[in-house]
Amino acid sequence: MAKIQMKTPLVEMDGDEMTRIIWKMIKDILLLPYIDLKTEYYDLGLEHREATKDQVTFDSAEATKKYGVAVKCATITPNAERVKEYNLTEMWKSPNGTIRAILDGTVFRTPILVKGITPFIPSWKKPITIARHAYGDVYKNTEMVVPADCKAELVVTDANGVETRSLIHDFKTPGIIQGLHNLDKSISSFARACFNFALDQKKDIWFATKDTISKKYDHRFKDIFNEIFEAEYKDKFKEAGIEYFYTLIDDAVARVVRSEGGYIWACKNYDGDVMSDMVATAFGSLAMMTSVLVSPDGVYEYEAAHGTVQRHYYKHLKGEKTSTNSMATLFAWTGALRKRGELDNLPELIDFADKLEKASIETIEDGVMTGDLAALSSLDNITKVDTEAFLTEIAKRLDKKMA
Repeated sequence: MAKIQMKTPLVEMDGDEMTRIIWKMIKDILLLPYIDLKTEYYDLGLEHREATKDQVTFDSAEATKKYGVAVKCATITPNAERVKEYNLTEMWKSPNGTIRAILDGTVFRTPILVKGITPFIPSWKKPITIARHAYGDVYKNTEMVVPADCKAELVVTDANGVETRSLIHDFKTPGIIQGLHNLDKSISSFARACFNFALDQKKDIWFATKDTISKKYDHRFKDIFNEIFEAEYKDKFKEAGIEYFYTLIDDAVARVVRSEGGYIWACKNYDGDVMSDMVATAFGSLAMMTSVLVSPDGVYEYEAAHGTVQRHYYKHLKGEKTSTNSMATLFAWTGALRKRGELDNLPELIDFADKLEKASIETIEDGVMTGDLAALSSLDNITKVDTEAFLTEIAKRLDKKMA
């Protein structure tokens, strides 16, 4: 069988620990036998980020802007412990945060549903997609520890040097302060990305903040969303038969728990971080969730929503077999390949991505799964296999679909 040809490279961002091992397995077992794979490769493993003083992360983001589609492996965001472990000269920032800031994108995360893995919330029948703003807020914060007998103020200085001041707190005892910011431009990009994605998916979209408490910061998000919707999307949504509405985030949580799913829930950066983990866990696990960063100018970066599976990696280094769910990493590849096929008008590549996803889901529904998947499944007859054997089982089913 002739390999499927590609016109334009994907930007390939390699990662860390067990997901790096799985990344190579997926390529060797499921991609390279079928596709003449073209990628522009960037090693975002922590050692190489250290060696390049994190320049490789910036280079990979710029390459993504150039080629339009990227696929990213899970990476380590170092803490103090990792600095010692990897002998780092600096506690490098999250690669995801850096890339998101450069692309000015919105992260869309959707559970992968399979028979036998039942959501913990009985009413959930359809996927719930979390749309997470990927700029600012606590991820770009400035913070201080404040000693006793200090006054903290918010100070804004305009172009003429005129200051506007607002008291944060008059500290009689020690405490802490934190300064957050966001940009109208980024919030507008977030809104348009959400509305465009809703139209593409033909799904209702909710947006939720806490504007009753945050009467300027959160209210600004609410106003920008409403202005853009009314001016640019209201008629398009009506024609598509879908709905946009705003609600308070505590009301949204109540609605979500009682719903059957099937919509997009747009959240600010921190809210989206927390809620996407909650939704993923309630549907199954983070390793059963797709994740794509979409920029307002049509750039896509697909990734796994989970970490680097450190515990399994240490077992792997000892020569022990590991049984790691690789679905999120696999679906990052299929998402990127499908989008590349759509942009380059390559129906064979789109068809391959569709068939690989179906083969993956069928493998699990046939009862063949890794240990962490087996722990979630309610199927009676389960065959637990290691990671490589799981991917090989997917390949058997894919061969039949590609024949």
